[in-house]
Amino acid sequence: MTSFVIEADGGSRGNPGPAGYGAVVKDAADGQVLVETAEAIGAQTNNVAEYRGLIAGLQSLLALAGDGAVVEVRMDSKLVIEQMAGRWKIKNEGLRPLALEAGALARRLRVTWQWIPREKNKDADRLANEAMDAAAKGRPWQPSGSAGTGSARPGSAGLGSARTGSAGTGSPLAGPSGAREFDLPGASDADAPSRPAPAPAPLPAVAAQDSLLDLIDSDAVSPGQDVPSGQGTAVPGTAGTGWRAPTTVATSLLLLRHGETPLSVERRFSGLGDPELTPNGIAQAEAAAARLSREPYGIQVVVSSPLKRARATAEIVAARLGLEVVVEEGLREADFGDWEGHTFTEIQRRWPDALAAWLADPSAAPPGGESFGVAARRVQATGDRLVERYEGRTVLAVSHVTPIKMLLQSALLAPLAALYRMHLDLAALSLIEYYADGPAVVKAFNDTSHLR
Repeated sequence: MTSFVIEADGGSRGNPGPAGYGAVVKDAADGQVLVETAEAIGAQTNNVAEYRGLIAGLQSLLALAGDGAVVEVRMDSKLVIEQMAGRWKIKNEGLRPLALEAGALARRLRVTWQWIPREKNKDADRLANEAMDAAAKGRPWQPSGSAGTGSARPGSAGLGSARTGSAGTGSPLAGPSGAREFDLPGASDADAPSRPAPAPAPLPAVAAQDSLLDLIDSDAVSPGQDVPSGQGTAVPGTAGTGWRAPTTVATSLLLLRHGETPLSVERRFSGLGDPELTPNGIAQAEAAAARLSREPYGIQVVVSSPLKRARATAEIVAARLGLEVVVEEGLREADFGDWEGHTFTEIQRRWPDALAAWLADPSAAPPGGESFGVAARRVQATGDRLVERYEGRTVLAVSHVTPIKMLLQSALLAPLAALYRMHLDLAALSLIEYYADGPAVVKAFNDTSHLR
């Protein structure tokens, strides 16, 4: 079995000060560099940068070799190695979220932890310094070409390019109220920012070709116009790609997230609990109603989750449209069980193992709650039922962050892990169009222009 080595490091010029990390994935047999990655992360401590380097290395290996790969992680940070090996406690609350994230990734691999002296960690140290140097000049990190070929081995599930960088200076988790909290799919009505997920594998040729649709001017290729060289080849499991005009009228599903609640203000998990809208939440619903009452929406049906925050939002819009609200049980939020009403930090402290498992595995459920796998099946069945029942009509569905993300994820033929790549604001609109003889097409996502 092929085995790997991850070397990771991070540094801060000031501690805290301008910081960056670097990570290298190597073939354990011959030391060939398979992946290099680095990033400047703004003003942070050495320890935060070291954990960020570890996380980047684990993500890169998962993208390269998949779950179950055998790896030795080598770092010159005694703190990180001993904490990840379980021999030292994590006393710094600012590091705990990073350690949880790294631990969730590590559990998908077969990892051994090895401290090494700094002089044996030169590749990762060089990358971290390259990232910090580039940021000081206002530039993103770019591979220097000074370590190995950077090419993935033939036959490996490699990245499109073995060396990857980031053009941004994304802020890391930095304490209980973290500067980069997870956008847990549905876990909080508070719209936390995105939790990083493993880098995606390259798209198959057909899927990559279809992804060009959104890059083409709508007047350049009309929906019914054939494209040359057979470019309309369908993705397996779908009835088409969107290149050709459908022969049926679309069923339009407008997805509206409910307005603000007291729990969303406090950034607490809000599942089957039933908070009401705040005055600001009511104003958000009224702004959405004003927008949706105008052309070109032409809404014919309003459906809603049974929970108060969604029903109140739906009723405000329906009253403006002169329609009744139809309650759909399947549009309710995921059940977060014992985590209901708690903040992410509170859950980290009380249920660290359960949280790590839930973040890593869609089949894992919160204590007394519902897994995302179970919720996804419920939501998909509800979506199918709505499309069948209201075929050819425009339907407004008022729901929550988890069900809306799951409907979008399904329409995009994406894995459940894509939920962690989406951010939905309160009272945001998204749109999916379904064709009986063609694909589902996502036409809008997280549109909040009515709130400005």
